[in-house]
Amino acid sequence: MRDLKISITVAGLSRIYGKGLAGVIELARIADGVGIDQIALPDHLAIGPRTDRYPYGPFPLPIEEPWLEPLVTLGAMAAVTKRIRLATGILIAPLRNPALLAKSAATLDVLSEGRLDLGVGVGWQEEEYEASAVPFRERWHRLDDTLRACRTLWRDAPASIASATVTFDGIYSMPQPVQSGGVPLWFGIAATDRGAQRMAEFGAGWMPMEAGPESLREGIRRIHLALSSAGRDPATFGVRAHLPVVRKEGRSDLAATLAGLPALADAGATVASIALGAFAGSVDEVRPFLESVGRGVRS
Repeated sequence: MRDLKISITVAGLSRIYGKGLAGVIELARIADGVGIDQIALPDHLAIGPRTDRYPYGPFPLPIEEPWLEPLVTLGAMAAVTKRIRLATGILIAPLRNPALLAKSAATLDVLSEGRLDLGVGVGWQEEEYEASAVPFRERWHRLDDTLRACRTLWRDAPASIASATVTFDGIYSMPQPVQSGGVPLWFGIAATDRGAQRMAEFGAGWMPMEAGPESLREGIRRIHLALSSAGRDPATFGVRAHLPVVRKEGRSDLAATLAGLPALADAGATVASIALGAFAGSVDEVRPFLESVGRGVRS
């Protein structure tokens, strides 16, 4: 069971930290010390008023919620940690300049000594793209172009690529990542046939929004078929899935929630994602929550 890694997703910061958002750095230090395997940060460059368009039900946070830029924040966390992996979940990659994203991720990987997992996707809100001067209708094409550019810059020196949205020739982007093959790319996208093909080309892992056992198994089946067709070993591919929160008497029950870890592993997950905000509502509750998770997964 301990082969199932534990990732803590850090969101909903205003309720926990108020204006003292620098407290997330101490959170990372605590998580590192108690044996949590990974800390993951979501991403929004901006939020428009149409949160009713959120495709996964009611948008869970207020429109004024602060969203720390993930790579900057993970860089600060890297400085106070030794072993925990640092992840985005997800970073909206098409909103970033490809050369800048490649440089930022490589720098973080070097400074963390190879602990970065770059979870990527395309997001869902058109206003966020408009604010970034990126056409929303081109998001999937730009995702592919951006990731191909990153992988090229992480691998080659000099590096060259030519695509509809990214072109460079004979450039050097140093330093390159510490991790062999570049920074691992995890995908927060649906496992459609095209999505599975995309993951087979680029991906180290999948981060589904829907973590029901049947949905998880079907998505993994499609991805494994695509991996095999691409000549890749499915056993090397990871799956980070949400651990369903169990509520008792109107409150999230951590012990009952952790009891669901074997079922998640049985469905094919390799990493269990646990939402900080479901169990900690204040700064004082952060350390006890992390320590309880650490004890629970070691027992």
